[in-house]
Amino acid sequence: MAENPIANDCERRIQEAVCIDTKRIYDSCVSKDCLEDLRVTFFGKSQCLIDKAVTVKCRDCSIAAVSVDVDEVPFNRGYYSVNIVFYFKLRFDTYSEPCSNPQIAVGYTRFEKKCILYGSEGNVKIFTSSVCTDDLDCPEAPRYSNPVAKVQAVDPVVLQCDVLDACDCTVMPITSFPQSILKENHDSPMTPDCYKTVLVTLGLFSIVQMERDVQMLIPAYDYCIPERECNCTTQSPCETFRQIEFPVDEFFPAERSDDGCAPCKSED
Repeated sequence: MAENPIANDCERRIQEAVCIDTKRIYDSCVSKDCLEDLRVTFFGKSQCLIDKAVTVKCRDCSIAAVSVDVDEVPFNRGYYSVNIVFYFKLRFDTYSEPCSNPQIAVGYTRFEKKCILYGSEGNVKIFTSSVCTDDLDCPEAPRYSNPVAKVQAVDPVVLQCDVLDACDCTVMPITSFPQSILKENHDSPMTPDCYKTVLVTLGLFSIVQMERDVQMLIPAYDYCIPERECNCTTQSPCETFRQIEFPVDEFFPAERSDDGCAPCKSED
Protein backbone atom coordinates (compact mmCIF):
# COMPACT_ATOMS: atom_id res chain seq x y z
CA MET A 1 0.00 0.00 0.00
CA ALA A 2 1.36 3.40 -0.96
CA GLU A 3 2.28 5.66 1.95
CA ASN A 4 0.81 9.11 2.37
CA PRO A 5 3.57 11.61 1.62
CA ILE A 6 1.80 14.35 3.58
CA ALA A 7 1.48 12.26 6.74
CA ASN A 8 5.12 11.17 6.66
CA ASP A 9 6.67 14.51 5.79
CA CYS A 10 7.15 16.33 9.10
CA GLU A 11 8.09 19.54 7.33
CA ARG A 12 4.71 19.83 5.61
CA ARG A 13 2.32 21.25 8.19
CA ILE A 14 -1.22 22.52 7.89
CA GLN A 15 -0.86 26.14 6.81
CA GLU A 16 -4.45 27.31 7.22
CA ALA A 17 -8.11 26.33 7.06
CA VAL A 18 -9.76 27.33 3.78
CA CYS A 19 -13.42 27.44 2.78
CA ILE A 20 -14.32 25.80 -0.54
CA ASP A 21 -17.54 25.50 -2.51
CA THR A 22 -18.00 21.89 -3.59
CA LYS A 23 -20.52 19.09 -3.90
CA ARG A 24 -21.23 16.86 -0.92
CA ILE A 25 -22.73 13.38 -1.25
CA TYR A 26 -25.67 13.18 1.16
CA ASP A 27 -26.87 9.72 0.19
CA SER A 28 -26.01 6.95 -2.27
CA CYS A 29 -26.96 3.42 -3.21
CA VAL A 30 -25.49 0.61 -5.29
CA SER A 31 -27.49 -1.67 -7.58
CA LYS A 32 -26.89 -5.01 -9.23
CA ASP A 33 -29.84 -5.46 -11.61
CA CYS A 34 -30.67 -8.45 -13.79
CA LEU A 35 -32.80 -7.09 -16.64
CA GLU A 36 -34.76 -9.99 -18.07
CA ASP A 37 -36.37 -10.18 -21.52
CA LEU A 38 -35.85 -6.61 -22.71
CA ARG A 39 -37.27 -6.17 -26.20
CA VAL A 40 -34.84 -4.72 -28.72
CA THR A 41 -36.13 -2.17 -31.23
CA PHE A 42 -34.41 -1.95 -34.61
CA PHE A 43 -34.35 0.77 -37.25
CA GLY A 44 -34.96 0.19 -41.00
CA LYS A 45 -32.01 -1.78 -42.40
CA SER A 46 -31.17 -3.55 -39.15
CA GLN A 47 -34.71 -4.92 -38.85
CA CYS A 48 -34.42 -6.37 -42.36
CA LEU A 49 -31.22 -8.17 -41.35
CA ILE A 50 -32.96 -9.64 -38.30
CA ASP A 51 -35.92 -10.82 -40.40
CA LYS A 52 -33.65 -12.65 -42.88
CA ALA A 53 -31.32 -14.13 -40.27
CA VAL A 54 -31.28 -17.81 -39.35
CA THR A 55 -28.86 -17.17 -36.46
CA VAL A 56 -28.39 -14.04 -34.34
CA LYS A 57 -25.59 -13.53 -31.81
CA CYS A 58 -25.13 -10.47 -29.64
CA ARG A 59 -21.69 -8.93 -30.18
CA ASP A 60 -21.69 -6.21 -27.48
CA CYS A 61 -23.85 -3.82 -25.50
CA SER A 62 -23.17 -0.25 -24.38
CA ILE A 63 -25.01 2.57 -22.65
CA ALA A 64 -26.19 5.00 -25.34
CA ALA A 65 -27.98 7.57 -23.14
CA VAL A 66 -29.29 8.07 -19.62
CA SER A 67 -32.19 10.27 -18.52
CA VAL A 68 -32.29 11.35 -14.84
CA ASP A 69 -35.13 13.22 -13.11
CA VAL A 70 -35.34 14.26 -9.45
CA ASP A 71 -38.66 14.90 -7.70
CA GLU A 72 -39.46 15.67 -4.08
CA VAL A 73 -41.12 12.92 -2.09
CA PRO A 74 -44.45 14.21 -0.64
CA PHE A 75 -44.80 14.22 3.17
CA ASN A 76 -41.17 13.14 3.60
CA ARG A 77 -39.07 16.29 3.69
CA GLY A 78 -35.49 16.00 2.58
CA TYR A 79 -36.06 12.86 0.49
CA TYR A 80 -36.17 12.78 -3.30
CA SER A 81 -37.26 10.27 -5.89
CA VAL A 82 -34.68 9.62 -8.63
CA ASN A 83 -36.18 8.37 -11.88
CA ILE A 84 -33.57 6.90 -14.22
CA VAL A 85 -34.04 5.63 -17.78
CA PHE A 86 -31.13 3.73 -19.33
CA TYR A 87 -30.96 3.40 -23.11
CA PHE A 88 -28.76 0.55 -24.34
CA LYS A 89 -27.22 0.12 -27.77
CA LEU A 90 -26.68 -3.47 -28.88
CA ARG A 91 -24.86 -4.86 -31.90
CA PHE A 92 -25.79 -8.26 -33.31
CA ASP A 93 -24.03 -10.59 -35.75
CA THR A 94 -26.72 -11.83 -38.12
CA TYR A 95 -26.24 -14.88 -40.37
CA SER A 96 -28.58 -15.19 -43.36
CA GLU A 97 -27.40 -18.78 -43.96
CA PRO A 98 -25.12 -21.25 -42.16
CA CYS A 99 -21.34 -20.72 -42.47
CA SER A 100 -21.78 -17.26 -44.02
CA ASN A 101 -20.14 -13.97 -43.13
CA PRO A 102 -22.15 -12.10 -40.50
CA GLN A 103 -23.72 -8.69 -41.01
CA ILE A 104 -24.10 -6.29 -38.12
CA ALA A 105 -27.55 -5.17 -36.98
CA VAL A 106 -27.88 -2.37 -34.43
CA GLY A 107 -30.76 -2.22 -31.98
CA TYR A 108 -31.80 -0.33 -28.86
CA THR A 109 -33.60 -1.16 -25.65
CA ARG A 110 -34.23 0.62 -22.36
CA PHE A 111 -34.68 0.04 -18.65
CA GLU A 112 -36.43 2.29 -16.11
CA LYS A 113 -35.27 2.42 -12.51
CA LYS A 114 -36.44 4.40 -9.47
CA CYS A 115 -34.86 4.92 -6.06
CA ILE A 116 -35.42 7.26 -3.10
CA LEU A 117 -32.44 9.02 -1.54
CA TYR A 118 -31.91 11.66 1.10
CA GLY A 119 -30.79 15.04 -0.24
CA SER A 120 -31.43 17.41 2.69
CA GLU A 121 -33.24 20.73 2.26
CA GLY A 122 -32.40 24.13 0.84
CA ASN A 123 -34.54 26.90 -0.63
CA VAL A 124 -32.00 29.54 -1.66
CA LYS A 125 -31.45 30.84 -5.19
CA ILE A 126 -27.89 30.91 -6.50
CA PHE A 127 -26.68 33.71 -8.78
CA THR A 128 -23.29 33.91 -10.49
CA SER A 129 -21.48 36.59 -12.47
CA SER A 130 -20.92 34.38 -15.52
CA VAL A 131 -22.03 35.83 -18.86
CA CYS A 132 -25.00 33.92 -20.20
CA THR A 133 -24.56 34.85 -23.88
CA ASP A 134 -21.98 36.49 -26.09
CA ASP A 135 -24.38 39.29 -27.04
CA LEU A 136 -25.81 40.25 -23.65
CA ASP A 137 -23.65 41.10 -20.66
CA CYS A 138 -26.15 39.80 -18.13
CA PRO A 139 -25.75 37.60 -15.07
CA GLU A 140 -26.50 33.93 -15.34
CA ALA A 141 -30.05 32.84 -14.53
CA PRO A 142 -30.49 31.78 -10.90
CA ARG A 143 -30.07 28.14 -9.93
CA TYR A 144 -32.11 26.64 -7.15
CA SER A 145 -30.26 24.73 -4.48
CA ASN A 146 -32.05 21.46 -5.16
CA PRO A 147 -29.88 18.35 -4.92
CA VAL A 148 -28.47 16.77 -8.05
CA ALA A 149 -28.60 13.06 -8.79
CA LYS A 150 -25.46 11.49 -10.25
CA VAL A 151 -25.56 8.07 -11.90
CA GLN A 152 -22.48 5.92 -12.49
CA ALA A 153 -22.76 2.71 -14.50
CA VAL A 154 -20.62 0.38 -16.56
CA ASP A 155 -21.65 -1.16 -19.86
CA PRO A 156 -23.97 -4.08 -19.10
CA VAL A 157 -23.13 -7.75 -19.51
CA VAL A 158 -25.21 -9.68 -22.06
CA LEU A 159 -26.52 -12.79 -20.29
CA GLN A 160 -28.95 -14.17 -22.86
CA CYS A 161 -30.27 -13.45 -26.36
CA ASP A 162 -33.44 -14.96 -27.88
CA VAL A 163 -35.07 -14.49 -31.30
CA LEU A 164 -38.80 -15.07 -31.79
CA ASP A 165 -41.72 -13.85 -33.84
CA ALA A 166 -43.10 -10.52 -32.72
CA CYS A 167 -46.61 -11.99 -32.86
CA ASP A 168 -45.63 -14.33 -30.02
CA CYS A 169 -43.95 -11.61 -27.95
CA THR A 170 -45.91 -10.05 -25.11
CA VAL A 171 -43.34 -7.29 -24.44
CA MET A 172 -44.30 -3.99 -26.07
CA PRO A 173 -41.75 -2.36 -28.41
CA ILE A 174 -40.11 0.97 -27.62
CA THR A 175 -41.67 3.84 -29.55
CA SER A 176 -39.83 6.90 -28.17
CA PHE A 177 -36.10 7.59 -28.08
CA PRO A 178 -33.89 10.54 -27.09
CA GLN A 179 -32.81 12.92 -29.83
CA SER A 180 -29.21 11.70 -29.61
CA ILE A 181 -30.31 8.23 -30.75
CA LEU A 182 -32.71 9.51 -33.39
CA LYS A 183 -29.97 11.67 -34.94
CA GLU A 184 -27.64 8.69 -35.10
CA ASN A 185 -30.26 6.65 -36.98
CA HIS A 186 -31.85 8.32 -39.97
CA ASP A 187 -34.59 5.68 -40.32
CA SER A 188 -37.64 5.32 -38.12
CA PRO A 189 -38.10 2.44 -35.67
CA MET A 190 -39.76 -0.54 -37.32
CA THR A 191 -43.10 -1.44 -35.69
CA PRO A 192 -45.05 -3.66 -38.16
CA ASP A 193 -47.65 -6.09 -36.89
CA CYS A 194 -45.61 -9.28 -37.24
CA TYR A 195 -41.85 -9.73 -37.72
CA LYS A 196 -38.88 -11.18 -35.91
CA THR A 197 -37.85 -9.59 -32.66
CA VAL A 198 -35.02 -10.06 -30.17
CA LEU A 199 -35.23 -10.36 -26.39
CA VAL A 200 -32.09 -9.87 -24.32
CA THR A 201 -31.24 -10.33 -20.65
CA LEU A 202 -28.64 -7.91 -19.30
CA GLY A 203 -26.69 -7.56 -16.08
CA LEU A 204 -26.21 -3.95 -14.96
CA PHE A 205 -24.06 -2.50 -12.17
CA SER A 206 -24.79 1.10 -11.15
CA ILE A 207 -24.28 3.64 -8.36
CA VAL A 208 -26.68 6.52 -7.68
CA GLN A 209 -25.58 9.52 -5.60
CA MET A 210 -27.48 12.53 -4.28
CA GLU A 211 -25.26 15.63 -4.24
CA ARG A 212 -25.74 19.21 -3.09
CA ASP A 213 -23.57 22.34 -3.31
CA VAL A 214 -22.12 23.17 0.11
CA GLN A 215 -19.37 25.30 1.64
CA MET A 216 -16.88 23.22 3.58
CA LEU A 217 -13.89 24.10 5.74
CA ILE A 218 -10.84 21.98 4.94
CA PRO A 219 -7.17 22.05 5.99
CA ALA A 220 -4.72 23.41 3.41
CA TYR A 221 -1.13 22.18 3.38
CA ASP A 222 0.40 24.14 0.52
CA TYR A 223 -0.03 24.95 -3.15
CA CYS A 224 0.16 21.84 -5.30
CA ILE A 225 3.04 22.76 -7.59
CA PRO A 226 3.81 20.04 -10.18
CA GLU A 227 7.16 18.41 -9.65
CA ARG A 228 7.43 16.49 -12.93
CA GLU A 229 8.72 18.28 -16.01
CA CYS A 230 6.73 18.17 -19.23
CA ASN A 231 8.10 15.62 -21.68
CA CYS A 232 8.87 17.51 -24.88
CA THR A 233 11.25 14.96 -26.36
CA THR A 234 11.58 14.75 -30.13
CA GLN A 235 13.28 11.36 -30.24
CA SER A 236 12.42 8.89 -32.96
CA PRO A 237 9.26 6.75 -32.69
CA CYS A 238 11.36 3.59 -32.56
CA GLU A 239 13.33 4.92 -29.60
CA THR A 240 10.08 5.74 -27.81
CA PHE A 241 8.78 2.24 -28.55
CA ARG A 242 11.90 0.65 -27.08
CA GLN A 243 11.20 2.34 -23.75
CA ILE A 244 7.79 0.65 -23.44
CA GLU A 245 7.83 -2.48 -21.29
CA PHE A 246 6.88 -5.76 -22.91
CA PRO A 247 3.19 -6.55 -22.13
CA VAL A 248 3.75 -9.96 -20.54
CA ASP A 249 0.24 -10.10 -19.01
CA GLU A 250 -1.35 -9.77 -22.44
CA PHE A 251 0.42 -12.89 -23.71
CA PHE A 252 0.30 -14.92 -20.50
CA PRO A 253 -2.99 -14.26 -18.62
CA ALA A 254 -2.95 -14.87 -14.89
CA GLU A 255 -4.19 -18.27 -13.74
CA ARG A 256 -6.97 -18.70 -11.24
CA SER A 257 -5.85 -19.39 -7.68
CA ASP A 258 -7.02 -22.38 -5.62
CA ASP A 259 -9.74 -20.34 -3.90
CA GLY A 260 -11.35 -19.51 -7.24
CA CYS A 261 -10.27 -15.86 -7.26
CA ALA A 262 -7.92 -14.25 -9.70
CA PRO A 263 -4.53 -13.57 -8.07
CA CYS A 264 -3.63 -10.00 -7.31
CA LYS A 265 -1.00 -8.43 -9.53
CA SER A 266 2.23 -7.72 -7.75
CA GLU A 267 3.17 -4.08 -7.42
CA ASP A 268 6.65 -2.86 -8.28
